[in-house]
Amino acid sequence: MFDIRAYHRATSVAEAVALLGAHPGTRLVAGGTDVMIRLHHLSADYGELVDIHELPELRGIRELSDGTVRIGSGTTFTEIIESELVQRRIPMLAEAAATIAGPQVRNVATYGGNLCNGATSADSAAPSLALEVRLEIAGPEGTRLIPLAGFHTGPGRVALAPAEVLVAIHIAPDPESGVGSHYFKYAMRDAMDIATIGCAAWCRIGEGRILQLRLAYGVAAPTPIRTPHAEALAEGAPLTQATLAAIARAVEADVAPRSSWRAEKDFRLHLIKTLAERVVRCAITRAGGEIL
Repeated sequence: MFDIRAYHRATSVAEAVALLGAHPGTRLVAGGTDVMIRLHHLSADYGELVDIHELPELRGIRELSDGTVRIGSGTTFTEIIESELVQRRIPMLAEAAATIAGPQVRNVATYGGNLCNGATSADSAAPSLALEVRLEIAGPEGTRLIPLAGFHTGPGRVALAPAEVLVAIHIAPDPESGVGSHYFKYAMRDAMDIATIGCAAWCRIGEGRILQLRLAYGVAAPTPIRTPHAEALAEGAPLTQATLAAIARAVEADVAPRSSWRAEKDFRLHLIKTLAERVVRCAITRAGGEIL
């Protein structure tokens, strides 16, 4: 039996915010793929739940008037994978979603839940950082829109106030040409395992050079991270193997991998550098470039 002391089912985002405010310490449950594990392990922090599963306000994928793609936080990863709009506009997100667990989990696990769980291994986190997504958050004071960068504050911790709910993820439109992206997850058992390292790259190229690079990792630090040293080095650099090698060296200044029962620190660092070359190369190729 699960030790659930109180269960509340919200019928709207506003009611969910009110319930969270009225019952301090209450946790949200949407897809439940992470919460059920905590309950199975009898975590005392998950004894009171507010259920927001399948709230219409939290579902759906649509394009706004300015070209921004808005994805409801309760949208499942299967829905993201199958979305024509995501496949056309944000292929890296669909690519990352397809690496998450198996079909049964992807049918219920939600984009918002994956981000709000706070895990550095969350497969949507690194590509979302590389895409520079913004988070639409509802709370007692209204709605705010914040960048994902800085949202993860530590292992299992995010910058949500006690009575706030992540409503949607906003992804701005890319330039019409010269842009490519790629996500790769290294895991011992591929999709059915937690990432040993996840790497996402978004790049914009022109005239044989990298005009802009966003390179992000999961499990390379206590939180999902961008790599400012590597990104700065890449800006304006030619599309050559020497540039890729320099980027791979530069990421060492940005990452802080650790040893665990899954992998040693040195092995993770080797993966981080190897994936920098591999993933950036693929992103450049998808942008229409060629490494010389």
